[in-house]
Amino acid sequence: MSDTTPSKLHVAFASAEAAPFVKTGGLGDVAGSLPHALKAAGADVVVFVPKYDTIAQQYKDRMEHLCDFYVPLGWRNEYCGLERLNHEGVDYLFVDNERYFSRGYPYGFFDDGERFAYFSKAIVEALQYLPHTLDNFTCDVLHCNDWHTAMAPVFLREFYQALPLYQNVKTVFSIHNIAFQGQYSAKVLNDILGLAHIPAAAFQLTCGPDAINYMQGALNYTDAITTVSPTYAEEIKTPDFGEHLDGILRRRAPILQGIVNGIDTDGFDPATDPRIAQNFTVEDRSGKAVCKARLQEELGLEVRDDRPLMVMVTRLTRQKGMDLVTYALDRILSGGVQVAVLGTGDTEYENALRYFEGKYPGTMAARIQFDPALSQRMYAGADLFLMPSLFEPCGLSQMIAMRYGTLPIVRETGGLKDTVIPYNCYTGEGTGFSFAHFNGDEMADAVFRAARLFWDDRAAFNGLVENAMKADFSWKRSADAYIALYHNLHPEIPMPQPKSEPEPTPETPVEAAAEDAAPVEEPKAEEKPVEEPKAEEKPVEEPEVKAEVASEPVAEPADAQPVPEDAAPAKKATAKKAATKKTTAKKTVKKAEAETEKAAAPAKKAPAKKTAAKTSAVKADDAAAEKEPAKKAPAKKAAAKKTTAKKVEPAAETTVAEEATEKPAKTAKKAPSKKTVKEAEEAEEPVAETAVEETAEKPAPAKKPAAEKAAAKSTAKDTEAPAAKSAEKKTAAKKASVQKTLDLDAATVVPAKEEAPKADEAYVPAHAKPKDAPTVKAVPKVTRKGKRK
Repeated sequence: MSDTTPSKLHVAFASAEAAPFVKTGGLGDVAGSLPHALKAAGADVVVFVPKYDTIAQQYKDRMEHLCDFYVPLGWRNEYCGLERLNHEGVDYLFVDNERYFSRGYPYGFFDDGERFAYFSKAIVEALQYLPHTLDNFTCDVLHCNDWHTAMAPVFLREFYQALPLYQNVKTVFSIHNIAFQGQYSAKVLNDILGLAHIPAAAFQLTCGPDAINYMQGALNYTDAITTVSPTYAEEIKTPDFGEHLDGILRRRAPILQGIVNGIDTDGFDPATDPRIAQNFTVEDRSGKAVCKARLQEELGLEVRDDRPLMVMVTRLTRQKGMDLVTYALDRILSGGVQVAVLGTGDTEYENALRYFEGKYPGTMAARIQFDPALSQRMYAGADLFLMPSLFEPCGLSQMIAMRYGTLPIVRETGGLKDTVIPYNCYTGEGTGFSFAHFNGDEMADAVFRAARLFWDDRAAFNGLVENAMKADFSWKRSADAYIALYHNLHPEIPMPQPKSEPEPTPETPVEAAAEDAAPVEEPKAEEKPVEEPKAEEKPVEEPEVKAEVASEPVAEPADAQPVPEDAAPAKKATAKKAATKKTTAKKTVKKAEAETEKAAAPAKKAPAKKTAAKTSAVKADDAAAEKEPAKKAPAKKAAAKKTTAKKVEPAAETTVAEEATEKPAKTAKKAPSKKTVKEAEEAEEPVAETAVEETAEKPAPAKKPAAEKAAAKSTAKDTEAPAAKSAEKKTAAKKASVQKTLDLDAATVVPAKEEAPKADEAYVPAHAKPKDAPTVKAVPKVTRKGKRK
């Protein structure tokens, strides 16, 4: 079953008319716009339309013959040809049969029951030919509209349900106007429909002693029912609006829903419409004043900007509220409101309009004609649009008027109630004016509410105009609702995705990448060790090993950074680290911690005690790293460990060499705490190696306080052990030997650091190369006598 499940929703849309090929009312607008919106929403759509003789020749020339077959209709077989025309990305399939459709007008003939029964049967019959002729199109949903295609769901269930291709086809029936149902004599049931021998079908089609109802059959057989507005869906379930079908609609209420129609927002766009006097937009409505003046001049009205102009573009019938108009028109015209009416219809209403035009010249204009171009100019140039319908399934005129900035005055019924928000004088909300009851005086009151707002509060009136022009009446909103309905009928088919939705998907990885890239900035915290050599240079000025040993643990991420600094001073006290680390570690911990607290400024307090010097160096490193983290080049992240160590080496060279010459006296005074010259000379270079290797082998401490404690311990060891041994030596001999040792150190360290490469490299974390210390190991080696830990 999963292998045969379609990956895309296929919809067959059937309608008796479709703009721009043939149109007599709102149904043509729906069939001409909704399929394109469904296509944009992700569904695959074809539209079935009769091939009327009235279709423009330019469209007929573009049609291509798809296939032909015969349709069984009662006792007869009728020819059917399918002509394909791709219009704006949607395939329109025209049902060709000249016997039925080669006439001067779509409707109004004695055999309309037979003509549209044939059209319904031809649609169902054609579905089995589409997979082979139309890009493997297999119908999933058959969407029928109004009574012209109402017999298609009946034929599908009674004659085609057993065929494999039709088993999964679901049907949707849309009611555009329940007043037109397709009622015919019961003789049609056998002679044309061929259903008289099926009792269930005959029962569900019969609506009287000798009558059948096409729409009634569709309501009984279809899988889903829709109307063109939610309010109308509720109204037709009542006896007042149900037209004797309210009982069936109440019974099938669970599958009944209302979806508001839309309009062609591109075709009805005041910013680009070439049919109006001057274009305008929501932001700049100066062109609307020009349109009003031109319209007043064209209709023979007084060209006055201080009088509201109210228009009607409608059929002159009772259903459109003409009874109310003729009743209240005298009061409205005498009150200072200009009125213009365009349309045709019942004679009584046409004559009444001509009477008022003669009675109020310059204020009333009646155009008893059908003129689409003039209707556009009236939409654009008027201030108010009157639509007092007795009932209105949806209505498109009020939405078109709002699109052009003309405020509608409507009765609260059907789609008029769903699309027009009445003005709220307290909040300023609304897109028009409305009244509830079918009453002429109530309608006139609504007209003068709008007129008084126009006269007394033009700013509030303009605010309503702006709200109306910004309202969304596009077909996208309606198409999304229909797509959800189709998906409920076929939940096994993936929900169609609009073509515009994939665009945001590339943005998501970009944002995610940006978020992932953000943590890359975290290594800035690692730049702190890069600054440490600068802070270490201050303690390096002291030729003592203890201050420099303290700097080694501080450089947590880069173990090799302090190595060049330690190389020279380590030669001064050659056997300190190797021989005394274990002896006095515990004795001097407390003492070192106490001295650490006192050493707040390492640069100013060059302590006489070696422990304080070490602590001040550590704190100087921390302070420098915290205050100036951004001053270091962030680009050095990959191999900064080696670079830092190598850069510090020249500074260590200079410092040690200068101290060896400039401060011999200070060094000599501190010499009593060191070993004999002989021991220093024998183990100075091996000890330097040992110190560097120990530093490379030690993992980077997790926290700096731990590093400070370790440094304090090492300093304490270096302090007490040499002090115990120095008491046994002579002071004079020690001074001389230390001076010689310093000279040797300065001379020995220089060649070792010249070998270090000086190229700038990026920072490398400590764990990357823990034992990489080629610079120090390149120093000439002597016989190793020092102990290595």
